[in-house]
Amino acid sequence: MANHNGNGKSLESWIWAAACSIRGAKDAPKYKDYILPLIFTKRLCDVFDDELNRIAAEVGSRQKAFQLARADHKLVRFYLPLLPDDPLQPVWSVIRKLSDKIGEGVTTNMRAIAKENPLLQGIIDRVDFNATTHGQRDLDDDRLSNLIEAISTKRLGLDDVEADIIGKSYEYLIRKFAEGGGQSAGEFYTPPEVGTIMSRVLQPEPGMEIYDPTCGSGGLLVKCEFAMEEITRGKQRTVAPLKLFGQEFTPETWAMANMNMIIHDMEEQIEIGDTFKNPKFRNRQGKLRTFDCVVANPMWNQDWFTEADYDNDELDRFPAGAGFPGKSSADWGWVQHIHASLNATGRAAVVLDTGAASRGSGNAGTNKEKSVRQWFVDHDLIEAVLYLHQFSVEIQMALCGAGGPLVLHGSNAEPHNLNVKFVGPIANALLESNL
Repeated sequence: MANHNGNGKSLESWIWAAACSIRGAKDAPKYKDYILPLIFTKRLCDVFDDELNRIAAEVGSRQKAFQLARADHKLVRFYLPLLPDDPLQPVWSVIRKLSDKIGEGVTTNMRAIAKENPLLQGIIDRVDFNATTHGQRDLDDDRLSNLIEAISTKRLGLDDVEADIIGKSYEYLIRKFAEGGGQSAGEFYTPPEVGTIMSRVLQPEPGMEIYDPTCGSGGLLVKCEFAMEEITRGKQRTVAPLKLFGQEFTPETWAMANMNMIIHDMEEQIEIGDTFKNPKFRNRQGKLRTFDCVVANPMWNQDWFTEADYDNDELDRFPAGAGFPGKSSADWGWVQHIHASLNATGRAAVVLDTGAASRGSGNAGTNKEKSVRQWFVDHDLIEAVLYLHQFSVEIQMALCGAGGPLVLHGSNAEPHNLNVKFVGPIANALLESNL
């Protein structure tokens, strides 16, 4: 992710400098809740500047460009009601120059942007930068000023950085915080190399509907769009974009997923809520909606779902013979939800902990998780198991040792033999293989 622009600072060092500017003010995992909305707003400001400069080149001045954009918001993708004292100054300077009541000023400006752009409401205006706890500011103005200044050092316009700025920033911060706490980041995001493998395995085609029931910041959905564009490049004059659908439980991460989709200008619908207990995507009959492809990396080994959660399901996700895999891990519960979300010819790729493929195998008697696995094998629904052992030191840590994608297909797919692939340190060994 070593992306540079004119100031020579890599994207990683720039993001980490921003995080370090407020260290001590919030617990590490909460840093992103302040950093990412500001990065997103900086991107909006710099792109708005690019659009104003384009208009100014046609009408003669930035001042006229501001006036035209204010009169007709359709001239720009997002109209920002931030007017610098000098129209030649960057739009971001309105935020950067705040010197008094900074938290209040940042919050007011973000809410003003959201008010002018309904698509951004509930996304850019979620964070109160002036919030207090027991009379103490959560993020004081000095640290907030430092954060704004750190973010200001890098331009984020159309020609300066990749559109995946939010997704990459989220992934980088999650990884850094996990490393600092001696934990794995695999619970929170999918390493980009693994996402690329999954998207290429699925081979999405133009216009397909792609679903991620645990979408996080939306990175896997973005990877699918990139894979489709790569497959069709040079083959067709016009290509219908993928239709992307996702659900995320955590409000802050849901907002990040929306930021990610907005920056990429993708056709998407991201819902918020607990997918396992209340999946939001339903058809007109109220049944579970199905998709052409499903891609997911659900949190592993969730132990808070009970047998009643499976028995009370009204969406036919947990068939007789499969169903409750035991309370200690919902991994195969998620696989059942994912399979139920496929249409008859659909395909899915899901990342699971290695133990999901073997737990209970040595038991002489019955084992619930083993029984669910057996049901999938007996019904010829598992197309391949990609075992990413020692993919690299970084990925191995992120995957808690040796996880990998499980590839499923819908009920009307061609019969096949179960294919188990062992993958070494070089990603190309898998990417070049005939799956």
